[in-house]
Amino acid sequence: MKLSGNSAVVSGGGSGLGEATARVLVEAGAKVVLLDRDGDRAAKVAAELGGAAVVCQGDVTDPATVSEAVNRAQALAPLRVAVNCAGIGIGQKTVGKENVPHDLDAFRKVIEVNLIGTFNVLRLAAAKMAENEPVEGERGVIVNTASIAAFEGQIGQVAYAASKGGVVGLTLPAARDLAPLQIRVVTIAPGLFDTPLLASLPDNVRDALSRTVPNPARLGRPEEYGRLVRHIAENGYLNGEVIRIDGALRMQPR
Repeated sequence: MKLSGNSAVVSGGGSGLGEATARVLVEAGAKVVLLDRDGDRAAKVAAELGGAAVVCQGDVTDPATVSEAVNRAQALAPLRVAVNCAGIGIGQKTVGKENVPHDLDAFRKVIEVNLIGTFNVLRLAAAKMAENEPVEGERGVIVNTASIAAFEGQIGQVAYAASKGGVVGLTLPAARDLAPLQIRVVTIAPGLFDTPLLASLPDNVRDALSRTVPNPARLGRPEEYGRLVRHIAENGYLNGEVIRIDGALRMQPR
């Protein structure tokens, strides 16, 4: 699918993987709408890219906010790409010190944002894409972000791993659901990437994390994630699959 002349919605598009993806898509000729909680940052990036920004009212589980982003994108050009990059994470054991159980509200919040939020964007974007005229046999593509933690969740990652495992699990049935509408669904499972979260860590910690990656022995670059999104969008035979991008990293328990 050609990106030029079409639009894309990118959740979490104000920074990190989402921002890098938006920049790659614009370089390929797409118009972008960034959906993010940080309105100022999203507006700044959108202005640089000639796109638009929508501020999340709460988070990506809010149907009204996501619908606004989808409609804004469709007003710019036919909406044919949606990328889910918004997400949160916490570190908490199932049973912690002094036998304190994992906080249930914290677990629920991670599931809501990472899994339910992803599905909220997916369902609303797909409904809008279904209105498109097919081009070369397809109306659109949705790219979700899981994590290698979906497969090798570490100690303290029970909530995060469960949420990302859910994203992995919905990929194939969603692709099958949307096949009659000629809409593809693909999920990317990133490893350790140089995002704002990791940028806040001390250099010695970042260096230690980099050395755990077999090859190349470094953190992933956000633009590498963005280029994979572009390839997925342009390669019409990729569908219903989860693609790891991790430098052959397999996470250890801690």
